[in-house]
Amino acid sequence: MLYWWSSYSLFPGAVPQGVTRLFSVGDKVVYPMHGAGIIEAIEDREILGSRKTYYIMRLPLGDMKVMIPTDNVEEIGLRGIINREEVKKVIDVLKDSKTKMSSNWNRRYRANMQKIKSGNIYEVAEVVRNLQLRDMEKGLSTGERKMLSNAKQILISELVLADDMDEEKAKELIEDLFQ
Repeated sequence: MLYWWSSYSLFPGAVPQGVTRLFSVGDKVVYPMHGAGIIEAIEDREILGSRKTYYIMRLPLGDMKVMIPTDNVEEIGLRGIINREEVKKVIDVLKDSKTKMSSNWNRRYRANMQKIKSGNIYEVAEVVRNLQLRDMEKGLSTGERKMLSNAKQILISELVLADDMDEEKAKELIEDLFQ
């Protein structure tokens, strides 16, 4: 039997300190830079002569499957999805005023990429908000336009799973905030 402990516990104090719960088949999780999905299987696979255990995760948007080595979960930043209350906080972040961004394109791009890579939904929402507002004010470069699109997809994928809404409704929700 496979045991892999992640840093998320449903019941604080229910698990001894330093030991946390296992991601299981059916868990909804977020893979930073890829978005939210559902663990469909946990399998042992041999790749390039090395045998490892992997989470097989299906990303509903784009219907893609990814294999995540269980021994890299902490490094990768795989985490459980947000709950419905946190969805409201994400919407509040999107509604909030723009945070100060560097006028230097390269610094701004790196700072936004760091936020997306963090896997933190609130930071991803900040990137969406800031780039969306900048696009409306001054326009975006091709690189930032692609970053905005990717950040929106990551955000939408988690909203879809966290609030049981379809992809179109999640897209409309975000678009309506910037009308």
